[in-house]
Amino acid sequence: MLEQALHCVTPIARAAFEDTGSGPESRPSRAEAEAAVRTLIRWAGDNPAREGLRDTPARVARAYEEWFGGYAMDPVKILGRRFERSGYDDIVLLRDIPLRSTCEHHMAPITGSVHVAYLPGEEVVGLSKLARLVDAFGRRLQIQERLTVEIADALQRELQPRGVAVVVRASHGCMTSRGVNMHGGAMVTRRLLGAFGTEPYRSDILELLADDRGPR
Repeated sequence: MLEQALHCVTPIARAAFEDTGSGPESRPSRAEAEAAVRTLIRWAGDNPAREGLRDTPARVARAYEEWFGGYAMDPVKILGRRFERSGYDDIVLLRDIPLRSTCEHHMAPITGSVHVAYLPGEEVVGLSKLARLVDAFGRRLQIQERLTVEIADALQRELQPRGVAVVVRASHGCMTSRGVNMHGGAMVTRRLLGAFGTEPYRSDILELLADDRGPR
């Protein structure tokens, strides 16, 4: 019953159905989602009918629409507006993009930051688009390894730069709030594509990413 409730309470947008081969008609209704939340409240040992919890199912459904809104975000559209690089041919780096995601194994929060860099080909994008790209993939059920790959590969595929580098540093609620209950640890993942996989750009980007003061 718990697994069924977890399935019902998760709003999955059209993109997810296309990936899994299901149809949009399989998406539960809002009423079903709220019913699943009431089931989980009872599973936790409380009474969903009491005053403090009476409106919680509706609040959770609305919150899930925000937390998992990334399924409805299209990376192609996010990176669709591009500009000529106007002679600039060096590294573009946006550091410390806030990350808020959710672990797909325990549905616990993943919080941290992302650094995204690329070596322009013929075009560049506005910096806000890089942050939106991180947000689009972050607002899904994730594991950090896949998140890192998705951000890097989408940027490489859509912008076609000479190189892409993505580094994710995050703390996982599934480790800090359950199981070993360990705080203070951070998981670091990275993906280097194109020119960033070889010298001299590999050393350049790793130095920039390791130096909190940025370029000198």
